[in-house]
Amino acid sequence: MIGALREWLTSIVVVTLLLSLAQTLVPEGSIRRVASFVGGLILLAVLLRPVLGTDLECLRLDLDGYERALQEARQELASSSETELTERIEERTAAYISDKADALGLEVTVRVEAAAGPNGVTLPEKAELTGAYSQELADFMARELGIPAERQVWHDRKN
Repeated sequence: MIGALREWLTSIVVVTLLLSLAQTLVPEGSIRRVASFVGGLILLAVLLRPVLGTDLECLRLDLDGYERALQEARQELASSSETELTERIEERTAAYISDKADALGLEVTVRVEAAAGPNGVTLPEKAELTGAYSQELADFMARELGIPAERQVWHDRKN
């Protein structure tokens, strides 16, 4: 890398010196203007040689790969967000049912399963309760939480 830089700078100095020498040897007039113009083009070519000699194939960006990776990351983020939301809804709904059971004087443990509905909104789908059956609590879950009796599973607590 340093060698290439040294070679480039040396070529610039040599070309500049040769152009200066040619400038002094060319007589005044239109020939000098043409020589100055041509000399400027030569100097520009020497200055731009590293850029013009660059292999642009190695600089090709894999935009499709980046787009694919970005899409996968978005899907993974959406999936983890959906999972976290579902777990949170299940926990809070179970706590809500437990609070209602406590208010009714019942001793139950609750497990709730939530799922995305037809419109994509995650809602409580099923409730599994361990404890004495209560019609009042079953009606409450159906009415307030949208968990009908057929998706309520009751287990008697065995002592």
